[in-house]
Amino acid sequence: MDNARSGADNRGLMKFLFDVFPVVLFFIAFKLQGVFVATAVAIAATFAQIGWVWLRHRKVDTMLWVSLAVITLFGGATLLLHDETFIKWKPTVLYWLFAAVLLGADWLFKRNLIRAMMQAQIALPDPVWTRLNLSWAAFFALMGVANLYVAFNYSTDLWVNFKLFGGIGLMIVFVLLQAAMLARYIEDKKTD
Repeated sequence: MDNARSGADNRGLMKFLFDVFPVVLFFIAFKLQGVFVATAVAIAATFAQIGWVWLRHRKVDTMLWVSLAVITLFGGATLLLHDETFIKWKPTVLYWLFAAVLLGADWLFKRNLIRAMMQAQIALPDPVWTRLNLSWAAFFALMGVANLYVAFNYSTDLWVNFKLFGGIGLMIVFVLLQAAMLARYIEDKKTD
């Protein structure tokens, strides 16, 4: 059991590192060469991510395609127009898109996407799934606002630091809070 849990933990860590790969490369490239080189690196890293996923699984998740489209559009505009405003909007657009998809799927199609992603791992009552979906949508909406606030009220250097450390830090804190809230239901399931 411990080996299975350790393997799952390692896969989760590797997926997390894989997901933040373009952001980390953006950060490094920014520190070494500035925002325009960093933008080109982030676009290339996202293409590389998709290529890697395609070669390994012959299937690419929709959200990774969306991420590629957004980084290519906003990153491309940044490079073409030589204006960092566009790349600063990119995280907000992506966060707000995630929030809109979570809410839209639930409200328009009666499909809770958080439940669809997690129901194999945990059984929850319907109201909890609804709260979980709403909390993720609210988190993404607030992250979009936070990104804009930092991007347009502080230096680009501070924004890049926030993008890596603040964004990932807030995500980790949010996930830990969600885990603490869900732990009650895992304990209830074990006692049943």
